[in-house]
Amino acid sequence: MVEPFGRGGGVDVLARPIAAELSRLWAQPVTVVNHPGAGSTAAPAFVAGAAADGYTLLVNTSAHAYSASLVSDLPYDPLADFVPVAPLTSQAYVLVTAKRTGIATLSELISASRRWPGQLRFASAGIGTGTHICAQAMNIEAGIVAVHVPASATDSIVDTIARTVAGSADYAIFPIPPAAPFFENGQLVALAVTTAGRSALLPDTPSIAEAGLPGFDFPIWYGVWAPSATPPSVIHKLARDISLALAAPSVRSWLAEHGAVPLNLEQREFARFVSDESNRAAAIVAKAETHHAAT
Repeated sequence: MVEPFGRGGGVDVLARPIAAELSRLWAQPVTVVNHPGAGSTAAPAFVAGAAADGYTLLVNTSAHAYSASLVSDLPYDPLADFVPVAPLTSQAYVLVTAKRTGIATLSELISASRRWPGQLRFASAGIGTGTHICAQAMNIEAGIVAVHVPASATDSIVDTIARTVAGSADYAIFPIPPAAPFFENGQLVALAVTTAGRSALLPDTPSIAEAGLPGFDFPIWYGVWAPSATPPSVIHKLARDISLALAAPSVRSWLAEHGAVPLNLEQREFARFVSDESNRAAAIVAKAETHHAAT
């Protein structure tokens, strides 16, 4: 199970309990391989070129689907070179500001944007990532015009958070776990979570929908992909067994502790979901370009 980030990141900590349960089911070792690099494209490129026998899989975030129509120079086609195998989980992002800004609510962020149009800066983990697309969607809904400050190819999500704290950006959307230490030390303020309801990890933080943008719902989600030529019978077995692994009590307990909700989709439903999410991201970026041009 190859993943595009370093050890201890969101994908890594999710993949390991699932791999452990698959090892138990199959009585064979299932290894999580960290393959960071090239702006998180090294792992997908590796899996796209692997033997299509079901022994090499990609574990990735929703960014894999988003990049299909947003990044033109990828060394692989995120849709054509992969077959979606199984969904894993869905989790909330969190909208944050640095403590230094003095902004404490979503409404205050919107007011600041109107007071200084085009002057606020928002950080993301990179163009086409979930943090980028989610922030653009919120900006459009809220009428916020701001400058995008994407992470470089060598920045980790923690690097991007630290740069936000230091002053590179005024607000951002991040996964909750890596941002949590910055809430605890007072350097970041959690304004709202991006799912329709609140997150168990931040129960006192409202959702963006509660805070002023009704209907807003944009989680980060995770899934498993295989090389596109993998036989359907192998895909079926992998999908079935990954679903069984997710249902195991030990994995369910781990997911609950980390604020993760299983995505209960059959393999074909997941394939349609991935396609729909790719189209959704492309539409958001198109709207963002129009939004900025109009303002």
